[in-house]
Amino acid sequence: MEPLITYDDFRKVDIRVGEILEVLDFERARNPSYKVRVNFGSEIGEKWSSVQAKLAYSREELLGRQVLAVVNFPPKNIAGFQSEVLILGVEKEDGSLSLLEPSRRPAVIGFRVY
Repeated sequence: MEPLITYDDFRKVDIRVGEILEVLDFERARNPSYKVRVNFGSEIGEKWSSVQAKLAYSREELLGRQVLAVVNFPPKNIAGFQSEVLILGVEKEDGSLSLLEPSRRPAVIGFRVY
């Protein structure tokens, strides 16, 4: 377990609801991945991310899916691609990824997780 944090520490992490608009294969990635374009609404706009979900999801399964993502990390260069947000997921026993998403859908695009 990580060290305890305060609520103020947690509030610094900006987690938002987004909708996946585009899914591309990411051949240069070390692990099976996609490049995805995600809409976070008018305040944040559209952002790109790399997501290691190729073992668990087809491109068609990801299109239109609502996801939760950290939107206030600096961009990260992954194999020459600028990943602008971190889409959240949980590793399954088989090593694949289960993406985190709102349990009651549709959620409002761009709304913050508290």
